[in-house]
Amino acid sequence: MDQREVLDVAMEAGHILLENGAEISRVEETIDRICRHFGVESENAFVLSNGIFLTAGNETEKRFARVKHIPVKGAQLHRVAAVNQLSREIEEGKYDISQIRERLRQIKVQPGKRKGTQVFMAGLGSSCFCLMFGGSLQDCIATFGIGLVLYTYVLMLGKHFSKIVENIVGGMLITVLSLLLARLPFGMDMSHMISGCIMPLVPGLAFTNGIRDIADGDYISGTVRMIDAILVFLSIAAGVGFVISIYHQLTGGAML
Repeated sequence: MDQREVLDVAMEAGHILLENGAEISRVEETIDRICRHFGVESENAFVLSNGIFLTAGNETEKRFARVKHIPVKGAQLHRVAAVNQLSREIEEGKYDISQIRERLRQIKVQPGKRKGTQVFMAGLGSSCFCLMFGGSLQDCIATFGIGLVLYTYVLMLGKHFSKIVENIVGGMLITVLSLLLARLPFGMDMSHMISGCIMPLVPGLAFTNGIRDIADGDYISGTVRMIDAILVFLSIAAGVGFVISIYHQLTGGAML
């Protein structure tokens, strides 16, 4: 079997994992599993948060080196799970190289959840967090509506902006809608609505993976992911704080 084909397939599997939110150790382990199964013993993979360096070769094997840049994107955990399952089946001998290549192509184009489902779950998740933070029934109902509007913006318009601008505008949108609803005579609390609605924007997976990477000794990748998550936190806070400060200036410091 051609060593280059094995390494190309292993690189593609690692690409899909890293692009869709897998931690560094999982990417390296999957590449190692595929290479070992097909007899490539000299493989060395060095994985960062947005790139893979793969080399192989010794006295009996051809030299191979490949570097692939992988932009940081949102998580698609169903693709991560599919590649994990594929790597187990490869070790069981169920696929040859051509079949693996085709299976990886199918996983790469595997669609995520429908946009309507994502919008609905964002609204439901926002209202549940609002309830957890102590919001009333009225707060939860209002938060559900704001969550729907927020995630519609994220899916339809947010992709046209940078991550920082997307989250600043998202924080501003949440705060403006919360302020408007809090002024209605239904006893809704602005702070509970804002607290619940920002949760769909919070990069919990990136933050968690950053901690896991640092715990595994991948300090560079873990630090990059932590910084990326912290920038999102700060962007959301900037959007919320900007609207609240403008509101206080217009109302003379009156609090809702």
